[in-house]
Amino acid sequence: MPPSLSAAAVDQVFRAEHGRVLGSLIAALGDFDLAQDVLQESLLTALERWPVEGQPRNPAAWLTTVARRKAIDRLRRDQAFERHSTALAAELERAGSGHPTEDAVDADNFPDERLKLIFTCCHPSLSPEAQIALTLRTLGGLDTAEIAHAFVVPLPTMNQRLTRAKTKIRQAGIPFQVPAPERLHDRLESVLHILYLIFNEGYAASAGEALIRQSLCAEAIHLGRMLAATPDLPPSPEAAGLLALMLLHDSRRAARVDEQGELVLLEDQDRARWDRAEITEGLALLDRALALRQPGPFQIQAAISALHAQAAAAADTDWKEIAALYCELERRAPSPVVALNRAVALGMAQGPLAGLMALDQRHLETDLEQYHWFHAARADLLRRAGYQAEAKAAYARALELCQNRAERSFLARRLAATMG
Repeated sequence: MPPSLSAAAVDQVFRAEHGRVLGSLIAALGDFDLAQDVLQESLLTALERWPVEGQPRNPAAWLTTVARRKAIDRLRRDQAFERHSTALAAELERAGSGHPTEDAVDADNFPDERLKLIFTCCHPSLSPEAQIALTLRTLGGLDTAEIAHAFVVPLPTMNQRLTRAKTKIRQAGIPFQVPAPERLHDRLESVLHILYLIFNEGYAASAGEALIRQSLCAEAIHLGRMLAATPDLPPSPEAAGLLALMLLHDSRRAARVDEQGELVLLEDQDRARWDRAEITEGLALLDRALALRQPGPFQIQAAISALHAQAAAAADTDWKEIAALYCELERRAPSPVVALNRAVALGMAQGPLAGLMALDQRHLETDLEQYHWFHAARADLLRRAGYQAEAKAAYARALELCQNRAERSFLARRLAATMG
């Protein structure tokens, strides 16, 4: 008798395998919407069968086999079946017959296919925003609300971007194929940004119970390693810089929450729990990237993270240098979030009033009104400057906007402290 499996456990496995399975399906079917639909249907089948039969040894292979069969069933009911039947029949034959098998699909090939598919999604006919949003939706496993949060735009705006991107792919007949090696570099910037956003959603989940979605962090790092080692691409300082950045951030993962799953700020973390192997690897990657003397935004961010990693204690952090690096980052890659981080760094380097002045000078409240970390950062600066009533209002606004349980708990504690 196989061990019983709860619906929550099935869903957790599904989320972990979502990106790699969907990437393979899109590559095989050439249709984003069809691939997403049949994958969701395969989840329903898993919810019915896994609690009774037990979890398969290779969940990705099982889900892919079931989804491909469901795609065949759909296409048989559609006039377009004749155009697809030969290729899909071959896939079905390779997947086997009868019940889904354990070894029908070589799951080890999925990451390669997904990295290729990321480059495919970054077609120059699509706007950079559409490229990134579409890839995050299909391969990153992020829902539309999470992507809207990552871009700091309203949910309806992101829905429109995704719909327009899919429509353009369908109407323009954009092929699902990897570009020639000499064209890969043209799409590299978008690919790097995609991996960064996937990692960020894993490192600080925009919604849900847990602060960290470890599977997304691990997948982004894994794909970052593959990207840095892709033989068809020339050595890229920014690819190495991104991998260094992700490793340096990820080194702090274990210390970011306590035993109850509550958020622990960087200044309060137990640095003995930081992963020294990841720090060492990240610092070495950063050194190699900087040696090429082609500085870029990811290398600058990695340099900021390196300063945190090298500080033996929070009090030893070189905030003056961090503020200077954020100034350079804002010059090269200006954005409201970068400006916010620079203001926070100035608040640490020169005092909370300097941070508040930087926030006011850039009128960030207009751009980041719906971004809860803007209000949380402003509240902290106000609290440290002694403006308790204003800090209370800012914490309340941050709490109102926040969708993550761990972050909400932290903000609620800060709000209560301003009222004490």
